[in-house]
Amino acid sequence: MGRVSGRSCIVTGAARGIGRAIGEALLDEGAEVCFADINGDLAAEVAEANRARLNGGAARVTHARVDVTDREQVRAMIAHTVERFGKLDVKFNNAGVNRPMNFLDVTEENWRFIMDVNGLGCMIGMQEAARQMIAQGGGGKIVNTASIASRQGFGNVAPYCASKFAVVALTQSGARDLAAHGITVTGFAPGVVATEMWEQVDRDLMEIGAAQRPGQAMEEFSADILKGRVARPRDVTGTTTFLASEDSDYMTGQIVMIDGGMTLV
Repeated sequence: MGRVSGRSCIVTGAARGIGRAIGEALLDEGAEVCFADINGDLAAEVAEANRARLNGGAARVTHARVDVTDREQVRAMIAHTVERFGKLDVKFNNAGVNRPMNFLDVTEENWRFIMDVNGLGCMIGMQEAARQMIAQGGGGKIVNTASIASRQGFGNVAPYCASKFAVVALTQSGARDLAAHGITVTGFAPGVVATEMWEQVDRDLMEIGAAQRPGQAMEEFSADILKGRVARPRDVTGTTTFLASEDSDYMTGQIVMIDGGMTLV
């Protein structure tokens, strides 16, 4: 308890899955957390559930509805967090989408949808968080969610892979540009994680004929995991809390793989 005590954090895509787990782990280590998501109602439910479970720590939780591709909404989310907690110390750019399509069927709409959320959304989130941190006098941490798909291309998800390669590039570029302000930029790359997003990917792959039965995609992807099982959201939170804490202060521009040994780079 206490590795991030007093740190004001925003986590996007925090209404479910990895994002919710990140936010709750931060709360458990003493942080103040804004659970932000495009599904504002669900973000509010998650925030309320966490207020209820914290013993005297309800004031450390807030929420916001945000479309990460909309700069004004991102600014409003940050302003709300600063109003509630007085500052912004850590920004997790975690919101992401996927919509599998066979490579030859990928459309401009599919490309733009995925790249806008995963790529542009990450860049806007980094920019606006950095502006707030600089206005506070410098210092702070930006943490981006990459993927195993940021290290190699996979079939039927080309735009998603491209978007996550972009997250790696943004992390490295941001680390170089923001170092002068004392801001570190890091990221983590989860593998196959048992979340609602993977369940939807599984259904999408069946729809395009890339899988024949429920669960097939996850089984095939997880066959190469050295740890022998898919991840649970809490499997990533030890690393994400580390990246939010002072323990990672000498680390920037790096992506940490959390994939059970699926992709060795």
